[in-house]
Amino acid sequence: MLRRSISSLALFLASCAGSATSGGYPSLAKRPIESGVAVSQPVTPPEEAAPDPALDADIGRLKEQSQRGATRFDQAYPGAQERAKAAARAAVSSEAWVAAQGAISELEAARNDSVSALAALDTLYVTRVDAVANGTAQGGAEAIDAARREALAVVDAQNDKLDALKAMMPAA
Repeated sequence: MLRRSISSLALFLASCAGSATSGGYPSLAKRPIESGVAVSQPVTPPEEAAPDPALDADIGRLKEQSQRGATRFDQAYPGAQERAKAAARAAVSSEAWVAAQGAISELEAARNDSVSALAALDTLYVTRVDAVANGTAQGGAEAIDAARREALAVVDAQNDKLDALKAMMPAA
C-alpha cells in the first residue's frame, strides 16, 4: 500500500515538473517595448460605434426615471425634515416620533424611481460591456456609464439626506 502511494506521488510530482517546463508560463525575457525598441505595428484608434437608437432611448428613459425620483424626493424632503426635527426631542414611540418615521418612509418610497433607474442602468451597463466583449455590439458603454454616474450621484445625495434625518431621531 505504501509502495503504491509513493509510486503515485512520484508520478504526480513528475507530471507537475514536466508541465512547468512545457511553456505554461510567459517568458520573463525583455519585450521589445521594454528595451526602447519601436514596435512595428501601427496603433489604430478604435472605430466609432454606429448610433444605436434603441440604446439611446433606453438611456433617456432611465435618466428621466431617475430625475422623476429626484423630483419626488426633493418635494417630500422639507416635510420629512420638519417632522424629524420635531421628533428629535420626542420620546421613542411618541406621536411626533411615529410621524417622523412615517415621513422618512414616504421619503424612501419617493426615491424609488431613482434607485430603480440606477439598478437598471447598472444591469444595462454590464450587459452592454459583455456584448461589446463578445462582439455582438459596438460601443455604447460610455454613454450608459455617464448616465449611471448621474443616477448614482442622485441616489448618493438622497442617501446622505436620509442618513442625516435618521441621525436626528432618537434610536428605538
